[in-house]
Amino acid sequence: MNNVIGTIKKRSSTRGYTPEPLTEEELNALLHAGLQAPTAANRQEIHFTVLKGDNPILQELEDEKNRLRGLSALPHNFYYEAPVVIVMSADSTYRWSPLDAGIAVENMALAAEALGLGSLIIGCIYDALRGEKKDYFAKALRFPEQYEFEIAIAFGHKAVEKDPHTYDAEAQVTHL
Repeated sequence: MNNVIGTIKKRSSTRGYTPEPLTEEELNALLHAGLQAPTAANRQEIHFTVLKGDNPILQELEDEKNRLRGLSALPHNFYYEAPVVIVMSADSTYRWSPLDAGIAVENMALAAEALGLGSLIIGCIYDALRGEKKDYFAKALRFPEQYEFEIAIAFGHKAVEKDPHTYDAEAQVTHL
């Protein structure tokens, strides 16, 4: 079987990581996978903010997410204690930025799986990063001018295994 197809079939969201940090080579491979993603009109407008899992801004995001949802502290944080979180922002004036960020994050998730790493694509902090504290978080995460949050992804060495999700092709696909 083709390696790419095999990687797609194996990939699942990882919700538990070991404390082992990523190597510089692993992190660079993941970043380059995102940077190599195609963008509409080759704008390359996606910006990647790399955070270590112990960065205090991540706790602030967790607290704001929980406040907006009316939740108290959960037994885990939104990135499941992964050693690296990458927050992607993009040009808020460009209509294709959300799609371009989605392509980049999937490239990175597949690269992680190919490297034997776990990943978790994260959207649950959208309201925190687009809400009343939007400017504060944009500055703290050093988003370029006029950029806003699109999506995030956590990476690390898997502490848990999970089977890939199942699907119902008959219900989800229409052939005309």
